[in-house]
Amino acid sequence: LNHNINATIHAGEAFGSSSIHQAVHYCGAHRIGHGTRLKEDKDLMQFINDHRIPLEICLTSNWQTRSIRSLKYHPIKYYYDQGIRVTLNTDNRLMSGTTLTDEFLLARRLFGFGLYDFREFTIIAMKSAFMHYDERKIMIKNIAEELESEFGIMPEYVQQN
Repeated sequence: LNHNINATIHAGEAFGSSSIHQAVHYCGAHRIGHGTRLKEDKDLMQFINDHRIPLEICLTSNWQTRSIRSLKYHPIKYYYDQGIRVTLNTDNRLMSGTTLTDEFLLARRLFGFGLYDFREFTIIAMKSAFMHYDERKIMIKNIAEELESEFGIMPEYVQQN
């Protein structure tokens, strides 16, 4: 019994895709921290996508912990192109010595992500936030309005539940 507590579990780094399977199916994870090795299991990747389970991507941390050989081999672009919910995160700012701004700039430099992609990452992050649904809707609306005001971009799917 989870007492209605949401859970993020860090999985799919050192222990491979099987740790993601365990996190989702045995521990009831609602979000996966990292997930760099999800690509090793196509069926699990489809499950993650079908159930809209987001991956909290931490580029700098994944490189520092050697869960990827090189930042250029990080699977974030592959996951994003497959429609998997991905968000950019810092993991541990103190230990990683990075900021969310640094992570966005790194994603831009290495993978060519742009403003529209960052808009989507931000909206996905809010859709995946552990907040009450009504609060999330308000936050998403506020963010979308700010993005439209500042940059002239409105996520086309903001009105969807």
